[in-house]
Amino acid sequence: MRYTYFTPLLLTLCLGSAQAGDVDSRNMEALLAKSLQAVRNNHLDTALNDVDSLLKTYPNFKLAQLVKGDLLLARAKPISDFGNAPDAPRERLDDLRDEARARLQRVQQQQPLTQSSRYLWQLNPQQNYAIVVDTSKSTLYLYKNVNGEARYVEDFYISVGKKGADKAAEGDQKTPLGVYFINSHLNKSQLTDFYGSGAFPLNYPNEWDKRQGRDGHGIWLHGTPSDTYSRPPLASNGCVVLSNSDLTHLEQSLQIGLTPVIITRNMEWSDETDRADREALLKAVEQWRSDWSSLNTDAYLTHYATDFTSGGANLEAWSQQKRQVNSGKSWIKVNLSNLSAFPYPSQPNLVVVSFEQDYASNNLVNRMKKRQYWMKRDNRWQIVYEGSA
Repeated sequence: MRYTYFTPLLLTLCLGSAQAGDVDSRNMEALLAKSLQAVRNNHLDTALNDVDSLLKTYPNFKLAQLVKGDLLLARAKPISDFGNAPDAPRERLDDLRDEARARLQRVQQQQPLTQSSRYLWQLNPQQNYAIVVDTSKSTLYLYKNVNGEARYVEDFYISVGKKGADKAAEGDQKTPLGVYFINSHLNKSQLTDFYGSGAFPLNYPNEWDKRQGRDGHGIWLHGTPSDTYSRPPLASNGCVVLSNSDLTHLEQSLQIGLTPVIITRNMEWSDETDRADREALLKAVEQWRSDWSSLNTDAYLTHYATDFTSGGANLEAWSQQKRQVNSGKSWIKVNLSNLSAFPYPSQPNLVVVSFEQDYASNNLVNRMKKRQYWMKRDNRWQIVYEGSA
């Protein structure tokens, strides 16, 4: 009896990317792929043993339960499709097919152990880790801060919005694209079972979202219900969803108010042009600081774009206020520390820069956390937004 189900997905299957010691997602996916490879080779007993081993560890993994059901059914009749249970809901089967494809793609893909993400230009010393979410590959990448540079650590299978990515409005069931930060932590006791082992709210809508007229709220990283190991790739109302075991593993690396979460449609990697842009931006930030410290107000204001905004102030109002303030200064010192820089995934040539600012003058001393959005136009970096972080 030839069992042909899922053969198209297995033609290029490679099991070499899963390694001993990897976290739950990778171990589970490797075992699932091993079982499906046995199916392709018509070794049904071996496949069934592998699926049974998988279900012993993940008894609520619905995709594995469906594979087991098909394998048992195959003993009685030939099976040529995925999900042969009589009267099974078509929509649910399509969801499981999508999850299987996404997980097999993750097994096949080469891990970016040496490549740098173009979305993580600089981490500040306090940011121990950073996250990049690739919505097209159902993958969350975790990076570690090594002297300001991001080094790949591991990755996890995730679900995103039912309607995909690029959220624009409340209720559109899309996951936002942009640069966000973890705002808080909600533990299991504060949530319904739907959110699983916990949740980490993000600061959506951020300053750029509001400027673009995007609205909505409640975009979180969170887990799954207790009776569900994982959800299909497109399943949430806009949140990024992990299995409970993966979220519990990941939360050890998350810092409230510090960990950046960059959500993109497709992961991109750094190259020479990207690194040159990074250096040019950091020089522009330093020149902005220097011009401000020198009390050269005209030079300082050239760093602001014509469409600059800060709260309710436009460039004209900002310039008038700065000239008035600086006219009463005999000296200024501005120092920046803990600077981070993250290119914006959905807007070319836009970078989110955050830092701690120490300001001192003849009549004022203060310290604040500041965030700026710098945009490159005509090969020149300028500030389009500035405010407290």
